[in-house]
Amino acid sequence: MEQITITSNKSVHRAWSMYDWANSAYNLVITSTIFPAYYNAITTVKEGHKIVSDTVSFFGIKLKNSTLFDYSIAAAYLVIALLSPILSSIADYKGNKKRFMQLFCYVGSLACCGLYFFKANTLEWGICCSSIAALGYCGSIVFYNAYLPEIAHEHERDKVSAQGFAYGYIGSVLLQLICFVYVLNPEWFGIIDPTFAPRLSFLMVGIWWVGFAQITFFKLPKSKPSEKRPGHNILSNGFYELAKVWNELKNMPVLKRYLGAFFFYSMGVQTVMLAATLFGSKELKLETSQLIATILVIQLVAIAGAYLMAKLSERFGNLPVILFVISIWIAVCIAAYYIHTAMQFYVVAGVVGLVMGGIQSLSRSTYSKLMPYTHDTTSFFSFYDVTEKIAIVIGMISFGYIDQVLDMRSAIIALIVFFVIGAAILYLAMIKQKDKRMTL
Repeated sequence: MEQITITSNKSVHRAWSMYDWANSAYNLVITSTIFPAYYNAITTVKEGHKIVSDTVSFFGIKLKNSTLFDYSIAAAYLVIALLSPILSSIADYKGNKKRFMQLFCYVGSLACCGLYFFKANTLEWGICCSSIAALGYCGSIVFYNAYLPEIAHEHERDKVSAQGFAYGYIGSVLLQLICFVYVLNPEWFGIIDPTFAPRLSFLMVGIWWVGFAQITFFKLPKSKPSEKRPGHNILSNGFYELAKVWNELKNMPVLKRYLGAFFFYSMGVQTVMLAATLFGSKELKLETSQLIATILVIQLVAIAGAYLMAKLSERFGNLPVILFVISIWIAVCIAAYYIHTAMQFYVVAGVVGLVMGGIQSLSRSTYSKLMPYTHDTTSFFSFYDVTEKIAIVIGMISFGYIDQVLDMRSAIIALIVFFVIGAAILYLAMIKQKDKRMTL
């Protein structure tokens, strides 16, 4: 493969990180706080604090509201897992990864704006918009992540990756605080319709996302087209590129084992993050204000967590720190099964915040450090993102199915299996790393 040319300077690092600032508002408001709480509220029939019905009809199919939410997110991630190899191939060949990043950004932000029209009688519209927003978010991340090895040298990547997550947490919290004011105090602004404030938040997320993304798009360098023509049809070449990456992994045992571990622990991590708000709302009967406040604390703690894990990795190495963090996630799942009070939820949420940013940041930078120096960064990061997306699909479908058949607590405890398998494979990667006398 062609060797990559790295252009590294702090202004580009900041501009790259600003995309995390821009799109993390989606992750916080739509994925984690206001949208799940709003969705649960308008799809649940209650008498006092007792739930009478939480079943919805989606194009004639009857499901639990939380199961439909899980399945809709899984569907979006499955689509991007199938699309990203094709688009990554085109991006590498044409040198236009920024264009694809912009396309997904604009599609996702418009879908967030579309959620302004989501009410109880437009369930299908709301679910479709939320799925398209998820598609735009994770689609743009494929190309965003692929820029990391192009703009930062290996010794910079842990720090730059952590900076991106920190920018994301700060930016999303700022918008969340703005939304927090009128969602919890609509009477201050003369808002009578109880659905208006949440729907306005969704609209603001779309505007925030596309607006701040322009800083990133203005500053990021253009990618250079590949000097080699695709060996196959450009639409199918991406899958051949993935196969080529897989073949290269056979000669990189540490990276191969790391990706196996990443696949399994991502099933657990991403599912916990995506389902946390609905768990608090349905299982613990927490109010929207309590949920929003909790998620805000998680975001702030996660900033410190991302930098803390980056520092720990400098001293102990990436793989041992990730293994340590996985053990904490296992403890989180066990604790979540037994919690019944708001205070217990806050404590567990605080721990989640500490390890959430750390494992995401370290996972990305570890992969960028283990992969070979190559011009085809998008193909390698496409493999990484397809691995993560398929993991999320399996995790969310498993969680949704167990929730449908049993309950959410059982679904959470089942996630421990994914973490244990991931930890075991990661340990094997560490052993292979020592055998090869690698430092990471």
